Amino acid sequence: MSVPIRHALATLAYRLGKVLRDTPPEFRDFRDSETIRTPGEILAHIGDLMDWALAQVESRKEWQNSTPLEWEREIDRFFRALSALDERIAAQGLGPVKAEKLFQAAIADAFTHTGQIAMLRRMAGIPIRPENYSAADIATGRVGIDQAPPRAEFG
Repeated sequence: MSVPIRHALATLAYRLGKVLRDTPPEFRDFRDSETIRTPGEILAHIGDLMDWALAQVESRKEWQNSTPLEWEREIDRFFRALSALDERIAAQGLGPVKAEKLFQAAIADAFTHTGQIAMLRRMAGIPIRPENYSAADIATGRVGIDQAPPRAEFG
């Protein structure tokens, strides 16, 4: 059951990587309203989600609420956390956690927040091009910042 989870992690790397690509450092603090989180706060939360997922896989009960780092460092933190999770699962499996639970919590939440950052990009005047993600070159294990270029953007 770890292969579908690892593919989901690779998909997250691809999709969030696209959302983060070519964003200026000041985007970290963009706020359209006082009631919404900034991209930096959201990305820090996504990093926390990946750390939490790794803790679950390693049979640890651990959660943190991180303060956002400088934008490039926060992006790097996300990809490091995602890579650590993927490497652990590749080497030792999911441990005590069920794939369904890991997906429905940390991973699905990270996808939701990826969409929020994409929406904030659009609101900040730096939209990304839509893409047919079924044509994307997403490979299990490719979870770093370097991703394949889009194959089927439109719009």
